[in-house]
Amino acid sequence: MERLIKISDVLDRWITAVGRAAAWTALALIAVIIFDVITRRFLVLGSTKLQELEWHIHTVLFALCLGFAYIKDAHVRIDLVRERCSQRVQWWIELLGCLFFLIPYCLIILYFAWDWLGRSLSVNEMSDSATGLPYRWIIKSFIPLGFIFLFLSGITVLLRRVVELFGPPELREIVTRTEEEEVEHLDKVKLD
Repeated sequence: MERLIKISDVLDRWITAVGRAAAWTALALIAVIIFDVITRRFLVLGSTKLQELEWHIHTVLFALCLGFAYIKDAHVRIDLVRERCSQRVQWWIELLGCLFFLIPYCLIILYFAWDWLGRSLSVNEMSDSATGLPYRWIIKSFIPLGFIFLFLSGITVLLRRVVELFGPPELREIVTRTEEEEVEHLDKVKLD
């Protein structure tokens, strides 16, 4: 069980680092949108490249933060039943959701995404617009990459739920700590 926690923690740290770094692309997205709006409004310049760059950056932001949001439980949920259940039932719902929905879905998307990306790369796909951005395969590569991160996030959550459901109480406590509680615990251990 301790090995499951270690694997989960390593994946968590890695995905969190990627997600936090990718979150900074939101600033680039904001800057491009502001520039595009101002130049269109006041300078009467319309740019297909800027508009395509906006959705390219948005794709990078979404794809690289998807797994991070899942690990941090920051994704959108519509919980009509789950929130009324006990903690243990919630863990079972999450475990079964990872096993039967999230992980298989990611694997299916990855299976088809590699072929889709390969075709784009082989023809050196470009924008349909003559004034658009070249090398569309670069942005298409972020789709499978994002689903790899989501898949790894699903594995991380799955491992944690296994420990919470089947592990000894002392390990269960480690897994269910929030980040703030973990920092507080580590500070306490250092003082002792």
